Amino acid sequence: MSELDIRDLKVSIEGKQILNGVNLNVKQGEVHAIMGPNGTGKSTLAYTLMGHPSYIVDSGKVTFKGKDLLDMPVDERSRLGLFLAFQYPVSIPGVTVANFLRTAVNARRKAMNPEDKGIAIPEFRKLLMEKMAVLKMDSSFAGRYLNEGFSGGEKKRAEVLQMAVLQPEIAILDETDSGLDIDALRIVSEGVNLLRSQNIGVLLITHYQRMLNYVKPDVVHIMMGGAIVESGGADLALHLEEQGYDWVREKYENGVPSIS
Repeated sequence: MSELDIRDLKVSIEGKQILNGVNLNVKQGEVHAIMGPNGTGKSTLAYTLMGHPSYIVDSGKVTFKGKDLLDMPVDERSRLGLFLAFQYPVSIPGVTVANFLRTAVNARRKAMNPEDKGIAIPEFRKLLMEKMAVLKMDSSFAGRYLNEGFSGGEKKRAEVLQMAVLQPEIAILDETDSGLDIDALRIVSEGVNLLRSQNIGVLLITHYQRMLNYVKPDVVHIMMGGAIVESGGADLALHLEEQGYDWVREKYENGVPSIS
């Protein structure tokens, strides 16, 4: 079983320390939700795990499937089975969803076997149509330019489609619920739950309980001051919804420095 293990991770950006000793363990098949106020380092953690060059690891260790993740370039992390769904996916004019995904699949296959000639177009089309049908996406979606003119919900559904096609072992969802109306949130959540049922581990970063009404977490973590300061079951998110973060601040103000 694949496992993402983070130990005492400290990260800076432009000379300012953001992560202040994060400890976290996510196993394949589990859903972990990370919640916390703005500026506490949630997205910094996501981008660091995928290898964004602007985020400097000061100390700590991250292993994935027993390998040192921090020594790997971004593409190698992806091929190993790690995936990041962006909060604000970028548009790529001129590149269709289908061509983008076929290129990604072929890059992964080529890395595993240099002699691989790539997935045949009929085979890929069959795979793509199967995944889109399961995610209740119209087949015309495949011919649109990636994220160009997409609504917020369509962009997030495109991210879920990427996960479905690439089949990572651990997926990091950076505020996937951001900007979604109720219908789009439900559809995206159904897609995440489908992938979860296929034994994908999920690290779900969110501000709101509403996403967790659809995607039930095994563990909820609260991040403050650049560290995870509280962990519990799904009821912890409900408590945050009712009480806010003041009780967390009061409990940990002497133990974890603020980075606000």
